[in-house]
Amino acid sequence: MDHGASTSSFPVRHKNLSVHIKESKIDIVICSYDDQFLVIATQIGTMGTIMHARKEEGMLNTPTFNVSVIFGKRDEPMLLACARQLIEHISNSGSSKPLTLSLGLKDHSVEALKSIVSAVIENRLW
Repeated sequence: MDHGASTSSFPVRHKNLSVHIKESKIDIVICSYDDQFLVIATQIGTMGTIMHARKEEGMLNTPTFNVSVIFGKRDEPMLLACARQLIEHISNSGSSKPLTLSLGLKDHSVEALKSIVSAVIENRLW
């Protein structure tokens, strides 16, 4: 990732940041497009598992959240939980935009995923 990228030259509102878990660095990019949010978190310099998460309006006034794997590991419940926590936070903050989340991680620990969720919420663009 290019940390020298200028925010003003990029046409989409975004933030770049890094979190450190143990001795490992996770780079995070958060983008706010007109029709969705994109969050990329990587330790490996590539996209990794890509998920789509959205709120679905229920007939009983209780929203449900749909999280699906577009590409990558389909048997990682912790990755799906990370996407679900973020889409619930986005929805509870008043936005109805869906989320595309890419997690390219070596470390799938609860600690790493909690740190990613916390960093994204702290730096949210919704």
